[in-house]
Amino acid sequence: MPTILVVAPGPLCRNPRPLKEAIALAAAGYDVTALTGFISDEHTGIDRALLRESTVKLVVAKPPRRVRHFWQRARVWVARNAVTRFGISSAWALGAHSSLFKAVRARPADLTIVHSEIPLWIGHRLLTTGRRIAADIEDWHSEDLLPEARRSRPLALLRKIESSLLQRAAYCTTTSASLAAALAARYGGRTPAVLPNVFPLQPVPLARPSRAPELVWFSQTIGPGRGLEEFLRHWAKLPASGGRLTLLGQIAPSYAAQLRAILPPDCQSRLSFHEPVLPSALPTKLAEFDVGLALEHNEPASRNLTITNKIFQYLNAGLAVIATPTAGQIEVMKTASDAGLLLDFNDPDAHTTLHPFLQNSTAIGSAQIAARRAAEQHYCWERHAPTLLNLVEQALRSPA
Repeated sequence: MPTILVVAPGPLCRNPRPLKEAIALAAAGYDVTALTGFISDEHTGIDRALLRESTVKLVVAKPPRRVRHFWQRARVWVARNAVTRFGISSAWALGAHSSLFKAVRARPADLTIVHSEIPLWIGHRLLTTGRRIAADIEDWHSEDLLPEARRSRPLALLRKIESSLLQRAAYCTTTSASLAAALAARYGGRTPAVLPNVFPLQPVPLARPSRAPELVWFSQTIGPGRGLEEFLRHWAKLPASGGRLTLLGQIAPSYAAQLRAILPPDCQSRLSFHEPVLPSALPTKLAEFDVGLALEHNEPASRNLTITNKIFQYLNAGLAVIATPTAGQIEVMKTASDAGLLLDFNDPDAHTTLHPFLQNSTAIGSAQIAARRAAEQHYCWERHAPTLLNLVEQALRSPA
């Protein structure tokens, strides 16, 4: 039985792509181990519960003792300052990686699949040892984040990693046709296969009551630069028929106050906040709403080209979708053209597009039906898992 090692930077409950991948490969008969970074015993417990009905073995790379952990944090700080001041790139600028690197090296496998920045660096390093590596480039890491945050990023190293994996890995996957084409144009090599951030189909949502629409946006953390400020400025121009908005995730009280301040006083009660829910509870929670917001910026390039999991979660839950016109999300909305609307923040009159849709319960209901149909026919894990299985089968037949 071929052995497969799936490497994630942190808990699987925060990394849905390696979670889905590991479970699908184990179900196909492979001997699968999921190797993850450590955050807390609580997260490890959640991961074990997520894998309870699977044969996937979970290994957690715990950090070193406290003194050594402090030393690693110091090395990260020094490395990031070296990037900022002198342009010197090193893997430590990506974060503390020694525990995960040692754990991966200690577990040889017929195929090692790496996800996210530090595991991608590990995969790049292990290619030189003859290890058979596959890489999931979920985001374009060297073209991510805003300019201020990029100052301490080891961009030269990230580009080297991306190029190396695209040229030499057994296969590469990514999240959209737009990002796959951009990566191939930048680095050459094979065009990555596309595995969208889709999920297993959840039960068909119950019929929703007739009401002013309930809107939702979700993330693990709620912070600036996510499109919320721009949306609220347009939504603030709508009357009460524009519905209510719930932001689902962890938020600092100061930032919640900033968001409320964007709205006129008579509108502020229509904005509410809800703490995060467990990944297993998210599909049911989203199904309580009517419209899902998929808000992304066109800059940086990674945000424009990738397709995050939000829009697919909304389609799965049968929510009408309001999406910003990034290259990645345009891909989805071309296929699910009746599932909602594209909203351009750069249009000062965007609220005139938003209002007729939100006050039309018939249009929202039709969009909800189209959204669920798009999930069933195109955007669910059941449709895309065979692509992964074919890639793995071919990789295992090829020389390391």
